[in-house]
Amino acid sequence: MKRLILIVGVLAIAASAHAQTLNGAETTAELRNVYNNWRASMVRKDAGLWKRYTSTTKQIKVRNRIWSERRPFPQTVFASPIAPPDIKKLQAMRVRAKGRTAKSTYFGKVDFGIGGDPTDNLFVISYVREGDGWKYHGGEFVNLGALPVVRQQLAAGNKEFLDGEDFFPSGVPEVAPFSIRGPVKYIAKAYVFCPGREVKLLINRKSRHTFQNTKRADVIVGGAIDGMNELQFSIKDLPGGDAQAPISIRVYLMSEVNGVKPLKPLEYQIDEEQAKGEAKPKPSGTLNFNLGPEMVKKLKGR
Repeated sequence: MKRLILIVGVLAIAASAHAQTLNGAETTAELRNVYNNWRASMVRKDAGLWKRYTSTTKQIKVRNRIWSERRPFPQTVFASPIAPPDIKKLQAMRVRAKGRTAKSTYFGKVDFGIGGDPTDNLFVISYVREGDGWKYHGGEFVNLGALPVVRQQLAAGNKEFLDGEDFFPSGVPEVAPFSIRGPVKYIAKAYVFCPGREVKLLINRKSRHTFQNTKRADVIVGGAIDGMNELQFSIKDLPGGDAQAPISIRVYLMSEVNGVKPLKPLEYQIDEEQAKGEAKPKPSGTLNFNLGPEMVKKLKGR
């Protein structure tokens, strides 16, 4: 993430550094205010406030996911039982801005309002500058349960762990994805099991997914379509991974008919027995399935 920035002239460098110093406290306060207003929109279920304080790209991604599950927007935005953490109860550790991006890192008992006894962990908030103001772009919970030494260091005021690149803004805002126009016709999910590997998918040339050393199902943005559907994939081994591990790539279509299980129109797989026989996955390829009338009847009941 390191970039070499060439600035002509010593005076220009000095002026830039001075401007960052002057705006540091102001930016920190503005970012805190943006998050608090975004959080208030979630607590109050206020769609207008949510739109005002959420980045355009984040809005598109949230709306795409909701409509790809055939759920109502914006009502579903506020349907989660999880409440955004109150950063007033956390310790501000790092605030960094670069270009039109920024990150704020907080430490303490990150409470999502779901009960239990929260422990000391990290909460990292991302922002994007749009026009003349900052917008909330996402929050990431960093569980320190497996890093007790780091947790102790942070509690003692040692912030060295926060100098890792994951805690720095990139300087370049995320490119906005395509925006779907309304609820999809067919709900579809991409499932990948890829121990020791990275799998990237592009479905119907719209919905992009990255899976790393995981077993997970993602909602396909835009859903499945009538007729031919396309899945492009690429696979690579991760450092330290087992080259003989099994792998699965599947697409499931979710039925709206009670009692009908999801359909599996597409699968690319190397099971454990095949993997032991030294079968290896293709580094890349294209798979297709046809969504025809028989499938439609099972999915829609007509």
